[in-house]
Formats: sequence, C-alpha cells, structure tokens
Amino acid sequence: KRSRQLCCCCGDGVRSLESAIVSANYPSWGGTIGKSQHVTSLHWIPTQLPVSSTARPLLPRGMGRSYGDSCLNDNGVLLDATHLDHFISFDSDTGLLCAEAGVTLDLVLQFVVDKGWFLPVTPGTRFVTLGGAVANDVHGKNHHRAGTFGCHISRFELLRSDGSRLVCSAEQNTELYRATIGGLGLTGLICWVELQLKPIAGPLLETTTTPFASVAEFIELSDNADQEFEHTVAWVDALGRGSNLGRGVFFCGNHSDRENGRSSRQNKRCFSVPFNLPSIVLNPVTMRMFNAAYTRTHQRTVRKDVHYEPFFYPLDGIQNWNRIYGKRGFYQYQCVVPRENGVDAINEILERTTRTSQGSFLSVLKNFGTCPSPGMLSFPRPGITLAMDFPNRGQRTLDLMDDLDQVVLQVYGAVYPAKDARMSAKAFQSYYPNWHEFADLIDPAFSSSFWRRVSGDVSV
Repeated sequence: KRSRQLCCCCGDGVRSLESAIVSANYPSWGGTIGKSQHVTSLHWIPTQLPVSSTARPLLPRGMGRSYGDSCLNDNGVLLDATHLDHFISFDSDTGLLCAEAGVTLDLVLQFVVDKGWFLPVTPGTRFVTLGGAVANDVHGKNHHRAGTFGCHISRFELLRSDGSRLVCSAEQNTELYRATIGGLGLTGLICWVELQLKPIAGPLLETTTTPFASVAEFIELSDNADQEFEHTVAWVDALGRGSNLGRGVFFCGNHSDRENGRSSRQNKRCFSVPFNLPSIVLNPVTMRMFNAAYTRTHQRTVRKDVHYEPFFYPLDGIQNWNRIYGKRGFYQYQCVVPRENGVDAINEILERTTRTSQGSFLSVLKNFGTCPSPGMLSFPRPGITLAMDFPNRGQRTLDLMDDLDQVVLQVYGAVYPAKDARMSAKAFQSYYPNWHEFADLIDPAFSSSFWRRVSGDVSV
C-alpha cells in the first residue's frame, strides 16, 4: 500500500530522560579506548533533550561500530538511540523508506529485500543504525557508481538542544543538512531518516574474483571493472614484500537480473568469538601464513552467484570478531589518496607497513569515484582508499600510523574519522580544511571525545 503508516512514537519525557542517566563504560569497537560516560536510553523521540540539569555534553550513540572515539564521550552523556527502531512509512512502488534513526541496516534488509528493494549504499557491516550511517556518511563497494550513503538521503529530522525540530534536506535547512551528513553526531539528534532504496530482482549477486600482482594491476582491473560492475573491492596482502608487494584479490559483482527467490536471509549459523583471544594468535608469522594461504586459494578467475550477505558482510558471520585481536584491541587505519599519486602513495604505505612487520590480514583496496557527497566532513573523495587493521602493539603501532600520516598528508589525502582513534589535531585540520565552517554548526550542547581531540576544544 502506497505510503503505508507503520509506526511512529514521540513524546516529551525530558524529566524521565534526566532521571534515567546512568554511568557506564563503553569501549571503542577496536577495543583500544574505554571511556567513562553517562548513558540515557531513548525509547521514544523526545521533544526536548536532557540538558537542563547537567552541563555534560551530549552525543548520540547507535550500535557503537565506530573503531575509535567518534562515538565516545568521556565524562559526557551518550544518548542511546538503538530503541528508536520503528519504521514510519514505506512506498513499495517507489522504494522510498522513512524510519527512525535507531533502525539498523539489518532490519531494513529484512524488511525490504523480499519486496524487491535493497540499500543504495552499504558499508561492510549491516549492524549499524540509519542515524549512524548518516552521521558517518558511510560508503560501500559501489562508490564509483552511487557515491556515499548521504547521496540517497532525501531528508531527515534533527532535534537540537534548544528544542527545535528541523526537517533538513537539500532545499530546507541546507547548511545543517550538509553538516549532519558525515557530521559524526555533533549537530544534534537525528530522529528519523528518509532514504531512497534501489530495486533488485532478488538476494543473489553475479560475482567475479580475479587475482592481481601489484597495485598498478589493481588500478587497471578496477578501471575496467567499474564500467561493467556496480560493486568492486579488493583484498590486498599488507605483508607482501619484494615482488609480492601489493598483490591481492579483486572482487566485483552485480545484483542478478534473474528472479532468484525472495529470501532476505541466508539462514546460516553464525560463529561467535566467545572471549578475547591471546595476542600470540595474531603475530607476523601467523598473518603471513594466512595471507599466503589466501593468495594460493585465489590463483585464478572464478565466476559464481552468491547471496548478498557473504558478499557485502563477510565479517558479520562472526559475532564479536573484534575479539580476535585480544584484550589490547586493534586500530584500523583507512586513508584515501588522489589518483594521480595513487600507485606510488599506496606502495609507499605498504612498504612502510611491511618494514615494521605490523601489517594486517584484513586489508582492503577500493577505487573511489567522482560523485560528490553532500556532507561537509565526508571522507570519500576521488582516489584510492586503503584500509588496514593493526593489532595494538602500543607505541610501535601509534608510531607507524603517524608515519603513514606523513605519506597521506604529502599527497593531500585524508584519513577516515569513523575509523580513527589517534590522529592529531594538526593532521585532521589538514585533511578537512573546512572544519571551521562545520564547527560553527555544531549543537552547543554536543561534543565527543574525538572532536575534543581533533579540534583542540578542551573546554567541556
């Protein structure tokens, strides 16, 4: 039924929000940062935020899948929005979906895939909220075709600490629209999001897997595949040396045009990591063995149909996979460098990484396209992006990432805030030169551990 009303909750309840603030300690998804915070859960969309009796800064929180401290608020108040999980309306003819900000991408997929629709852009996990996807302006394997998540948001409602409820779009409250997309939750509480979905025939994708021997060969493969395939991405051996430097496996796929069933779930049992593994499990020797074995199993081009879950979300099949890195956790370093310097810059980053023997077995290369994001602080821009996971080995690992920053800064690239736990204020302000313009639009009652670190604001 067109524009069918599903569910919508709203109310006042600011007093109950204030009385429900409790102390809690939330770690980052990477496990390298733990912050003492206060938390209040939002079970309905409030008309006023709990700012009257506390001077602590506020920050919305979804599923907490940011690797660093962009979703942490040391000594502040986290607004837990995961219970704002109601669908508001869905037009099955046009694919226009409106839902509260706490609805996860997983819930969206469960609801719409069987009806012939899919997310226009999706990150590497479906366990993030709509509000979080907007706040981090997430990207996916189809950036060269579809741009970022924010490119498909027609409008959203933003609740500010002064009680104003603003509908933001490209035509209405435009500056807050641009600041909130990729704005890391700092402009206010996103109440609901209106998203344009894309039509599909079913849950399967037609995929091709191809090995490559170097970063230059990856660029050639990617340029050719981008013309034919909507989704492209590559795994790269971040510990390869000499002739093996930059070798990897290239994956590409299109949603199948054939009617292939309407099952939105794969119904496979998920494996769970029950506790933090000993740090010895991930060491240079075991990671090199894994990378070599993975390369050997992908020595030829393979074409096959696969369900969307393992293609888009390979790690979601392992619950608590971050525990693989042990109790010291891990850092993810994701950067983007311009195409004109891309091959040399990525090779330099890989060489500096291999020299320290700290490379990861989860390393991803992707070609970003030219579709501009509407967000002020959005990370994606034309170029090549590389993401690497580093087990936390203390100062050695921090020194390595500082060293990699020098390569990125030299070619005028950028590092992704949603993945970061350590970049300096100087580096951030170089990566995002319009940060002052963004800062003017931050809600005065909102802040985060990340923002205080990269902006130099220690007043809260």
